Amino acid sequence: MVVQTSPKMPPEECIRLEDKAAGLDGYIVIHSSARGPAAGGCRLWTYDDPAAALTDAMRLAEGMSYKNAMAELPLGGGKAVLRRPAGNFDRRALFEAFGKAVAQLDGRYVTAEDVGTGVEDMEAVALHTSHVAGRTARPGFAGGDPSPWTALGVFEAMKAAFAFRHGGASLNGATVAVQGVGSVGAGLCRLLAAEGAKLVLADIVDARVAALAAELGGTVVPIAEIAGVEADVFAPCALGGALDMATLDAMRARIVCGAANNQLATPEIADELLARDITYAPDYVVNAGGIINVAAEYLGENESEVRARVLAIGPRTTAILEKARDEGKSSSFVADREAERLMSREVLESL
Repeated sequence: MVVQTSPKMPPEECIRLEDKAAGLDGYIVIHSSARGPAAGGCRLWTYDDPAAALTDAMRLAEGMSYKNAMAELPLGGGKAVLRRPAGNFDRRALFEAFGKAVAQLDGRYVTAEDVGTGVEDMEAVALHTSHVAGRTARPGFAGGDPSPWTALGVFEAMKAAFAFRHGGASLNGATVAVQGVGSVGAGLCRLLAAEGAKLVLADIVDARVAALAAELGGTVVPIAEIAGVEADVFAPCALGGALDMATLDAMRARIVCGAANNQLATPEIADELLARDITYAPDYVVNAGGIINVAAEYLGENESEVRARVLAIGPRTTAILEKARDEGKSSSFVADREAERLMSREVLESL
């Protein structure tokens, strides 16, 4: 999961989290508050040392600034990364301690679930701060598990990318290679199956991918082979760094559109995708459905407002791909430029 990136903008603040009694060890990184409070989920993962956790937190927080700006949310970007304690640990105590840390920031950071965390964890956080989303859904309001919204946004973006590449063709009959079938990946697969797409699936958890393939009629391949299968679309839906030179050399798909964050292993991969005539839907544009739902929950908006914003991901993807084509630039370059414009003082002062 090591991804080599050069920071586009330095973070505003890095907060060290330590509570040995509760098992809390990690960081909150506030990357940008230009558009509002820094919003981004809390990741619980096994990191070798605090330095590795900080590197990941900084990378992910930067991605949230760009994602939230591109989705035109009134939020900046941030992320919390916690090191998973070795052996058994008191999960509730850990997330209560994390909630106290979030409370001390007085609203500068809004947390939610992410990889390794869930609704129950956010309920523990909410015992100590109101600056948390991803909690149990209430009738008529946004909330609950954001993964279905992420999956829907990726699905809409994939349809847009496929139409861009093939002139309005449907995903019906197209083959999609999906790398990672956790909550978001599985949700995406169900939407694709309902559309009539053919699925080739891979995941590090054998039982999980076998069950989904049996449910949807997909084909299972080893995780090391998924990028090289014969497919129309490659959908990275696991952890970051899926797109490196080895992957590109093996890949047969001409479209990349998936839910994973930070898919480019190095910044240079963006230009390599362009040079190889591979249509790349920038990850933070297409996977914004989850944070859109989280933002709506925090802002008190309803589900219909969430749906409208998530469905806008498709046209937004089309606009980026068309502009990149017309300018002869990588889609990543065009998306970054637009996100930076939306974070600029000139745009914010005009709102």
